[in-house]
Amino acid sequence: MRHIALCIILLGGLLAGALPAQDQTSATGVEALKTPPRSTYDPAGRRDPFRNLLAGKDVKDKSAPGGIPQLTIEDTNLVGIVKAKGKLTAIVSGPQGFPFFIQAGDKFANGYVLSINESQVVFRKTNERGIPLMRPKDIIKEIIPEER
Repeated sequence: MRHIALCIILLGGLLAGALPAQDQTSATGVEALKTPPRSTYDPAGRRDPFRNLLAGKDVKDKSAPGGIPQLTIEDTNLVGIVKAKGKLTAIVSGPQGFPFFIQAGDKFANGYVLSINESQVVFRKTNERGIPLMRPKDIIKEIIPEER
């Protein structure tokens, strides 16, 4: 019986001495210095989800016409006309009174801006309530001379 008890004590001492040695190797940083493996992506015919969708393009397309497509020509009130960098820009207000800056060629719900000069804006109405007009109408909105 003594012999078995002595073997158990020796075996327990050896195991207890081996465990701190393993903790010391992990504490020295052998595992801490290992970096996780780099992830790779194989598209296999699919779009790469990490690539930029715009791919260096500007957000605003230069060829797209500006304007206020939800506002009709009749709902606008001419507030003023300004000249900046050699271009005339008209300031109009909508039904709620918010100002909008428009230039020649800008589109509206029922037409577009034909031209702008120092005292008036010429709109061309191309449809009425969603139905195209046979003959487009020109609508002229002028600044009152007293307000200039």
